[in-house]
Amino acid sequence: MIIKRTPQAASPLASWLSYLENLHSKTIDLGLERVSLVAARLGVLKPAPFVFTVAGTNGKGTTCRTLESILMAAGYKVGVYSSPHLVRYTERVRVQGQELPESAHTASFAEIESARGDISLTYFEYGTLSALWLFKQAQLDVVILEVGLGGRLDATNIVDADVAVVTSIALDHTDWLGPDRESIGREKAGIFRSEKPAIVGEPEMPSTIADVAQEKGALLQRRGVEWNYSVTDHDWAFSDAHGTLENLPLPLVPQPNAATALAALRASGLEVSENAIRDGIASAILPGRFQIVSESPRVIFDVAHNPHAAEYLTGRMKALPKNGRVLAVIGMLHDKDIAGTLAWLKSVV
Repeated sequence: MIIKRTPQAASPLASWLSYLENLHSKTIDLGLERVSLVAARLGVLKPAPFVFTVAGTNGKGTTCRTLESILMAAGYKVGVYSSPHLVRYTERVRVQGQELPESAHTASFAEIESARGDISLTYFEYGTLSALWLFKQAQLDVVILEVGLGGRLDATNIVDADVAVVTSIALDHTDWLGPDRESIGREKAGIFRSEKPAIVGEPEMPSTIADVAQEKGALLQRRGVEWNYSVTDHDWAFSDAHGTLENLPLPLVPQPNAATALAALRASGLEVSENAIRDGIASAILPGRFQIVSESPRVIFDVAHNPHAAEYLTGRMKALPKNGRVLAVIGMLHDKDIAGTLAWLKSVV
């Protein structure tokens, strides 16, 4: 059902979302001009004193969650914007680790509707502005923004990041970002800012990322060069220019993403104790990331939807004891590399 009449602040969230889905002529319309104009009218271009922006093909969500967990353990008031949601739209905005009520989202939509005038916005642009408005109202210390698509032209990039993060580079969204890792790397590095740390968790970094960092004057910090980590069966260690942290608890999220989050945190200059780092790493968890929801039979939920993510998932599956048949129920959008994704999973199901 298409909602043509503009909802009100008190209208149900479902009515607003139906309205937003049909507001703009395109589902994806990359570019910053329209959304920047509305953001300026709303006064949300600086949603908090400190901002992390996280891009990457895979690993964004768990990197954001680890940052959030550590910063909250250190006593900071933190907001996180992520997408897409798994079950509820309200999952997209967290303040102090909690979702906000639907009424907060509809109030923000009403503010945006009033401010935008005749400027058309996509669903994602509207949602991004909503998150920034909600963060501004909450008077946070730190905001963590997860990029939706690419980086350079993504709506989140209207905000200047104090620390920019690229978690990984693999082939996905090639119709929008380019046909190869070099093109995709350049797009994702578009979130870098002059004289600000640019953290790269991808071990095989495309040269285009270094090119963009040099062009922008960003402070590039690469895994395996400026920072690194090592893992044993019982713990792990992290090292960078600030020194080494040893005997860290093994994370519940993918290890590379926990390490990338720690690299970003230590580059930020924010005051965080070693105890907060340990507590935050130990408690960071995110639904849908190798989430074991039942043991008898064992049922695992995972959001992997490209070959790079399927490779990691396959490795995790192989590490489990196998008892009987393994069945898979898989769903993904038609524009994904379905054959490439299934090629990895066929070895474990």
